[in-house]
Amino acid sequence: MGWVAQAHLSTEIQKQNKNPVVPYYPGEVGLCTDFFQVAREMFARTKKIEVGSAVMSILASGGPIAQAERVGAFLALHGLNPEEKRKLHIGFSAGRFEFMARPYGIIPRDELEEEAWPVLRGQIFSEASEIFLRLVKGDVISSEMISPTVLDSSYFRTQEEWQKVRDTAIRIRNLKNVPEVVEFENRYNFEEIRTIPKEWRRDLLNLVLGSHDKKLQNKVNEILPVQVFNLSITPPEVIEETHKRLEKNYHSDGGTWKRNMMPRTVMIFVNDEEGLSSVERSQAAKEEAKSALSTYWNALDGTIDPSKLERAADNAVIGNIDEVANQIIERFHPEDRIMCWFDFFNHDNERVKRNMSAFMNKISKIINGDK
Repeated sequence: MGWVAQAHLSTEIQKQNKNPVVPYYPGEVGLCTDFFQVAREMFARTKKIEVGSAVMSILASGGPIAQAERVGAFLALHGLNPEEKRKLHIGFSAGRFEFMARPYGIIPRDELEEEAWPVLRGQIFSEASEIFLRLVKGDVISSEMISPTVLDSSYFRTQEEWQKVRDTAIRIRNLKNVPEVVEFENRYNFEEIRTIPKEWRRDLLNLVLGSHDKKLQNKVNEILPVQVFNLSITPPEVIEETHKRLEKNYHSDGGTWKRNMMPRTVMIFVNDEEGLSSVERSQAAKEEAKSALSTYWNALDGTIDPSKLERAADNAVIGNIDEVANQIIERFHPEDRIMCWFDFFNHDNERVKRNMSAFMNKISKIINGDK
């Protein structure tokens, strides 16, 4: 299947903001602002491929209600053909870059929210996820039916951070006692609604959460079957814990939890170019990966941290055909599902397609035991 990245608003322009993200990134982060239009073209031009968003922010572009509408409208059309079996995979998250959601009102509303913001923003996403999923399910809901946002010490990395929030709450709200919990008003306020069209083929939808929040992973699976994205840099113990927990908490409507329900993001740097020996391909791939990853980390941080670059390289697969295949076999469980990223600043379209072809026609056959 093909996963499509989605981004919003100009990364170049936001470099002029007071607190820009990725200020050293050369160019735009992405040009796909409407995943559904791209997905429609992909389905129309292919016969077997399934399509997914990796990922769609449900805080931007109108928020969770608008995004739920888009899912239903798309699948109402996609499912008109009774013979259609290809699924739409909706990977959803809060969005990596906060500036893309701020124009839609996802900003602190007062001093208390400002103090709690690093944690509170995640809980706004939790609220949005509940709204999004219940509307996708077909429920009639109002904001009064959505779980309240209540923070306690367990949400914060340190007691100092939690204490600052409590001190601010005491001052802002004129509290007489130190609160054990701090509650915030809903971000989304609305009377009863239901999205239309009401009837569409929900069997053609697969949902994947882009968050490592354990509480949220369990919460969303109380509503619908929701799988989980996992990055290649996630520690092995976290990956195994997630599998064990979702074996118990995955929504029963989705069947039994399987390892392939957690796509594993992997950076692929393969060189199978003509005119090179196996050794030369290996060396060229390593040079290409080093250059791409250096640019990547420099774009994110503004500095090149050698240890970070080394860790990133350790979590990519790099080399000629045999090396890439063997690295995947060694590092991943046979039942893992690999989500491959091929284009890291390489805008040579033909080369990217050759890399993809090499992976599917040669590497995948080695991995699956068919040399």
